[in-house]
Amino acid sequence: MQILESTIDPQSEAFAENAAAMKVHIDAFRDVEKQVLALAESAREKFTKKDKLLPRERINRLLDRNAPFLELCSLAGYKMYDDKDGSMAGGGIIAGIGTVSGIRCLVVASNCAIKGGTITPAGLDKTLRLQQIAMENKLPVVSLSESGGANLNYATDIFVLGARGFANQARMSAAGIPQVTVVHGNATAGGAYQPGLSDYVIMVRNKAKMFLAGPPLLKAATGEVATDEELGGAEMHAEIAGTAEYLAESDADGIRHARDVLDSLAWNEHLPPTQTGAWEEPLYSPDDLAGIIPADPKKPYDVREILARIADGSRFQDFKANYDDQTVCGTIRICGHRVGIVGNNGPITPEGATKAAQFIQLCDQAGTPILFLHNTTGFMVGTHAEQHGIIKHGSKMIQAVANCRVPKLAIVVGGSYGAGNYAMCGRGLDPRFIFAWPNSRTAVMGPAQAGKVMRIVAEEKQRRSGVEPDEKTLEFLEQATAKKLEDGSTALFGTARLWDDGLIDPRDTRKVLALVLSVCREAEQRELRPNSFGVARF
Repeated sequence: MQILESTIDPQSEAFAENAAAMKVHIDAFRDVEKQVLALAESAREKFTKKDKLLPRERINRLLDRNAPFLELCSLAGYKMYDDKDGSMAGGGIIAGIGTVSGIRCLVVASNCAIKGGTITPAGLDKTLRLQQIAMENKLPVVSLSESGGANLNYATDIFVLGARGFANQARMSAAGIPQVTVVHGNATAGGAYQPGLSDYVIMVRNKAKMFLAGPPLLKAATGEVATDEELGGAEMHAEIAGTAEYLAESDADGIRHARDVLDSLAWNEHLPPTQTGAWEEPLYSPDDLAGIIPADPKKPYDVREILARIADGSRFQDFKANYDDQTVCGTIRICGHRVGIVGNNGPITPEGATKAAQFIQLCDQAGTPILFLHNTTGFMVGTHAEQHGIIKHGSKMIQAVANCRVPKLAIVVGGSYGAGNYAMCGRGLDPRFIFAWPNSRTAVMGPAQAGKVMRIVAEEKQRRSGVEPDEKTLEFLEQATAKKLEDGSTALFGTARLWDDGLIDPRDTRKVLALVLSVCREAEQRELRPNSFGVARF
């Protein structure tokens, strides 16, 4: 493999300007995360009085010390539904990939410190995405549950599709993916089925309650009067109903039980030995990634500058290097993991599409995961592109992306516009993981172009109607359309809608990729022990 030589000067004025512009984007999403943390922290006194741990404290006690934790979809629902200022982002859930008792797991905790952990449509979408990640990557699921259930303001948006979450739980159990739930507080109605469909249930004495109908609803429906404990207390479920396998004395004790359950699974004993060979660090610091992206998104740069800072030894095997440089393909290693690269230096031309489609098929043949680095205005347009088959060649590229069987990873590092988003394995093409840098943009087209298109269409319509075009009206339409597209293309807008699995600091890119490549590799090696219907309590 060739060693990439960077032309970036970290001491230059341009680098400093780029880094300053990137810092603004990073600070923007970090500030939102701080808002969410601050709102949860404001509930500390209430939790302390009830002798309970805050949700993030529960997660911290669950995870192995000094092991990495990759939080996922942390800003789902940002400024959507009841979230007026961004402080309630996250969909009522905190989740990520971490290690529990030496086992890599998907960890999901109700964010009960904010609106009781109630679930909005964004929370449901996040739940379904998390379950997809667990199933695709064969990850045990540990849930720390305490939620008011569905946010009733949006019940009609959640009710029908909410069943898919329960179906996924049943299918995970049948597939041989264990699910462990600690019930820390109330789990009512549909919320009771989440632990009920888990393979192991731990309930905290005098704190946890689990019932289909609480005392008020029971009295209204049947006239029967019963206490919380009689209906669904932890002791009742552990000693009489048999819904709970373990009875804990506190939040911390419940988490200890969960760690013990994971430890008893022998989950890693049948995996082949892990290869721990040494690898070279990149020749250029990953910290440079904050300053190599031009502050002006219209200014081009070579995607190889990114590769030089994430690849082992900054080594890159450039595939068809002299054939259409606007689409860059090749192979690198990240912390020892081999991965194919498809990146953009501009629009995707007919030649670039055929080059990428061939390379994707070769990766599929070799069993090499593929990383897509988005920074494209989309497919090339114009007479030359159309006459040279951009539609058919672009279609072949999308077919290759959709049908290849190897893990597909994607990071939106710049623009991801039009069908270029599809060809580069955007959310709709089912990447195993997709993340975005905070400067990135995703939209059907650029805002300025969208505004001009609407202006041209409106003007032509007026002329066909025999009306002299009104310049003020056309100017207003152009500007309004551009602003709408501009506001709807930001990284925060996209991550709120789960167009990605989270925003990441560009400087963390290598670490994040190394972790998810390790997750994918472990999933490929793991054999599950499925059964027909999942584990049931009798």
